[in-house]
Amino acid sequence: MRPVITILAVNTGSSSIKFSLYESGAADELLLSGSLTRIGLKDGRFSVKDAEGRFIDCRRMEIPDHEAACKQVFSWFLAHGPGLPDAVGHRIVHGGPRYTAAEKICPELISSIAELIPYAPEHLPQALNAIRHAGWVYPGVYQVACFDTAFHATMPAPARIYPLPEPFRREGVRRYGFHGLSYEYLLAELAAGRDQFARKGRLILAHLGHGASMAAVRDGRSIDTTMGFSPAGGLVMGTRTGDLDPGVILYLMQNRGMTPDAIRDLVNRKSGMLGVSGLSNDMKDLLEAEKSSEPAHAAVELFCYHVRKQIGALAAVLGGLDLLVFTGGIGEQAFDVRRRICSGLEFLGIRIDALKNRDNLMVISQEGSPVSVKVMKSNEELTIVRQTRKVLETR
Repeated sequence: MRPVITILAVNTGSSSIKFSLYESGAADELLLSGSLTRIGLKDGRFSVKDAEGRFIDCRRMEIPDHEAACKQVFSWFLAHGPGLPDAVGHRIVHGGPRYTAAEKICPELISSIAELIPYAPEHLPQALNAIRHAGWVYPGVYQVACFDTAFHATMPAPARIYPLPEPFRREGVRRYGFHGLSYEYLLAELAAGRDQFARKGRLILAHLGHGASMAAVRDGRSIDTTMGFSPAGGLVMGTRTGDLDPGVILYLMQNRGMTPDAIRDLVNRKSGMLGVSGLSNDMKDLLEAEKSSEPAHAAVELFCYHVRKQIGALAAVLGGLDLLVFTGGIGEQAFDVRRRICSGLEFLGIRIDALKNRDNLMVISQEGSPVSVKVMKSNEELTIVRQTRKVLETR
């Protein structure tokens, strides 16, 4: 029988920290979860809920940076948590060419991740902050790094390679893909529900939120994805451009005199649906405003167009499609966005039921549809817990 241990999962984003505490044994039982949002912005919010979703703590606070955010999260656990966890698992956005599985955190691994900061400067420094804070607050507690890119390590060479000279490719400039922890969770849930396509089938998993990507999965293995070298590539997102002609970057540098830092800020924080609408990066806001705002309407349509186009591309890679899964904040909640995305994809066998879709049911495809379409809630923190447990048991 597996011994029962407590594992704290820490999920650092570019402007947020999410965390969950689980009791892991024969099953994984949630004890509490929470988040600290809008780090470095106004109207930040810190909240913690128990396993039933009741608020334990909820307050507005302005947190200037991730250093202060980590201090807030871990000091709360020291003051109010149920004691020291047995292990802490961290989401690490980028594993570069080195890491294709979860690893025990040690000083050498921290140094190695720090060397990968140029691969994901918007995310890796924040994750390293969380690792160091956890080490100070919980000295001696086992920590594990769970890499978001690891899921896509199975992609074949044509899906990984950029058409660049060998020296650049040797440095690790290639396509990696992200949202791997989310995709791993979805596959595990499909398998637990005995979905016939979880292990043997052609799947497109669509993680649509502030950050958005899709993965083509055949027989449980990633064979392609929309994001590439960094989380800024692929689909149009809340504030990120998605794929962009390199000539645009050269134009901005040569004709607008923009520095690399200014361009990074532009493509990561000021573009996407926010840049097109001039109003908001939040799909809910844009849907409410689009009847009276042409730019808001254009932003929504652009997002749906790019997702629809990439479904077609990934279906071609898969040689057909058996199951399409929507997840993420937009994928789970915005039924009209799902409708627009799927409209015109009937030739692929995608036919959604309008009422099921509007009611956000788990299965929204029509009865007898050649392609099953599902809406599922993802849980990256639970994947972190499971990967952390696996490393503990291996060691």
